[in-house]
Amino acid sequence: MAARQSADAAEARASVGSTFRESPAAVKALLAGVFINRLGGFLTIFLVLYLTSLGYSVARASLGLGAYGLGAVVGVLIGGALVDRLGARNTTVVSMSGAAVLTASLLYLHDYPLLLAVAALAGLSGQMFRPASATLLSELTPEERQVMVFAMYRFGLNLGATAAPLVGFALYDLGRQSYALLFWGEAAVALAFALLSWRALPARASRPAVAAAPTEPDVNRHGHGYLAVLRDRRFVLYLVAALVHTAVYAQYLSTLPLDVAHSGLRIVWYTVAVSLNGLVVIVFELLVTKVTQTWPFKLSIGLAFALLGLGVACYGLPIGPAVIIAGTLIWSLGEIIGGPSIFAYPAIVAPAQLKSRYLGSFQFVFGLGSALGPMIGGWLFVQLGHGVWPVLACGSAVATALVLCAVRTPAVAAEAEEDPAEVTAPAAAAA
Repeated sequence: MAARQSADAAEARASVGSTFRESPAAVKALLAGVFINRLGGFLTIFLVLYLTSLGYSVARASLGLGAYGLGAVVGVLIGGALVDRLGARNTTVVSMSGAAVLTASLLYLHDYPLLLAVAALAGLSGQMFRPASATLLSELTPEERQVMVFAMYRFGLNLGATAAPLVGFALYDLGRQSYALLFWGEAAVALAFALLSWRALPARASRPAVAAAPTEPDVNRHGHGYLAVLRDRRFVLYLVAALVHTAVYAQYLSTLPLDVAHSGLRIVWYTVAVSLNGLVVIVFELLVTKVTQTWPFKLSIGLAFALLGLGVACYGLPIGPAVIIAGTLIWSLGEIIGGPSIFAYPAIVAPAQLKSRYLGSFQFVFGLGSALGPMIGGWLFVQLGHGVWPVLACGSAVATALVLCAVRTPAVAAEAEEDPAEVTAPAAAAA
């Protein structure tokens, strides 16, 4: 009977994915769209400069950027919920179309509260597509290729992020030091992604087969929203670990340059280290993922978390060029080993009906950690100076311990008949 149930569940899951996994063109469109969107992500770089050009103080301009960032963090949660109602394609179209209109409208608003509100809405709308695109990308890809396709997803993000400042400055310069071409350029990029999504992505698919599968979690019993995600206690532990990890990871963009400048070291060594990280990730991550995609998630993710802590601890040595570059190379190695697995794990471990919520939750804590990390690191640096790095390394050690406890084998999670928060151990099942 158990064998028959397992076979039925496998057949049910296969029937859900059959529509999507025959769509390589849609996968390519998604990956291209992610790159295009990220390539146009220069608004955050120039928003403060634009607001100061309108006569607002640096503090008010920074608050505008904060409003945009807050909207972006909330946007991924809303995007994860909209996928259930609109489908991934329509959510992406709504997200990018809204972002295009709101971004362009910033040029024509001069009332400060209204500017803050529209900046927050632009950030919110611009990020709703992330859980939608990640959900559809996961559904379009066979299970054994999930880590690799998320490595390609990250490649598009990183490559676009590297080129975005150059594109933004080129538009600013081409517009004769005016922001009009820059903002309209970003709006055009968002609109291009919306059109690409509408033309190339598959329409929403129904999933009745999974609901009937006896080995899938009973989503009617556990709910459909984010409360259902919170009932998966091991995944919540994973989210906590990811939050701490991301907060520590963000220190290379905030606390490290502060420490370098305070030490009197030439800032060029910091820029070399940051460029080195970008080069390593873009050039080597896909190559390394060909090997690591078959590794257990606990190993690849655990190594990523642990190597970040080791690299951060290295920064705690007497600071100099060798320390900065060595520390960056250590945690960059962890990033290329485990980065794709960190992003793929929520999609693989999630019940089919909750995939967008799991991905939205992960992207929410990723954004939250990126926002909180610099504030926490800056406060610690004021209190401890160069001694901040051992404290941050301890944070990574805690995150590593948490993630080793949280990460489970996806096959076990997929076959568990109990609550996803209480996955039955293989030994207990054998007994």
